[in-house]
Amino acid sequence: MRCLALLLCIVLLSGCSQFLFYPHPLLIRTPADVELEYRDIQFSSQDGTPLHGWMLPAATQPATATVLLMHGNAENISTHLGSVYWLPERGFNVFLFDYRGYGKSAGEPTLVGVHQDAERALEVVLAQPESDGVPLVLFGQSLGGAIAISTTANSAYRARIKGLIIESSFSSYQMIAREALAGFWLTWPLQWPLSLTISDVYHPGRAIERTKGVPVLVIHGEQDRVVAYHHGETLYRRANEPKQLWSIPAGQHIDTFNEAENRERLVDYLNALLINGEAN
Repeated sequence: MRCLALLLCIVLLSGCSQFLFYPHPLLIRTPADVELEYRDIQFSSQDGTPLHGWMLPAATQPATATVLLMHGNAENISTHLGSVYWLPERGFNVFLFDYRGYGKSAGEPTLVGVHQDAERALEVVLAQPESDGVPLVLFGQSLGGAIAISTTANSAYRARIKGLIIESSFSSYQMIAREALAGFWLTWPLQWPLSLTISDVYHPGRAIERTKGVPVLVIHGEQDRVVAYHHGETLYRRANEPKQLWSIPAGQHIDTFNEAENRERLVDYLNALLINGEAN
């Protein structure tokens, strides 16, 4: 009980925003461990914070596209590699990076900071030789999906973004905070006042309305117990055409591409979108 009371005090004093981030400093593997070619990329965020990423070139060049992964709120790129390791063999470059405070990236994560990191990563990936002349697709998972939406809506490089993929993401920072707080009896009575301590200036549901001209694919598991399915429905409803919603009946949180058939489906979608210009 004392530990729970202490946790509640910490939440009250610091607000909810820091509870969005669960970084881990140690990389548990590299792409070489799964026999992938890669380059370490060291770069600085907009405010000078040192950041780290990996560039995975497509097995055949020129690539169909470059995919920029914005990962979820926990761990680091070494544990999120599993979401994209299969794309280089299928003709796609992949750039993964860690937000500040994650993996080998310096600093401490904040909402403002991770959005600065994402915009800078977008600039860096476009400067890579493999990205020259090929389309760019943003792929965000969970928190990374919310960041990818805001980045697409606000980026100076908006014209270079040819697709936005969002998996297991939420439609409002304050709403997801309320839902998390409501799931625990100690914080249930305080879900509304505590959720208001987190900024919704990057509100994904509003930002996605400003991504007009960029095709949007929303993917959400109907059994997701971390970010409820209704968030995906809201994002899809508020997005502009062209758009698609993939509802995964047995899907849970960011597990869509554990299944080979879903990996093939995404490759088919991207090829149709980027090569033929008509995904369906």
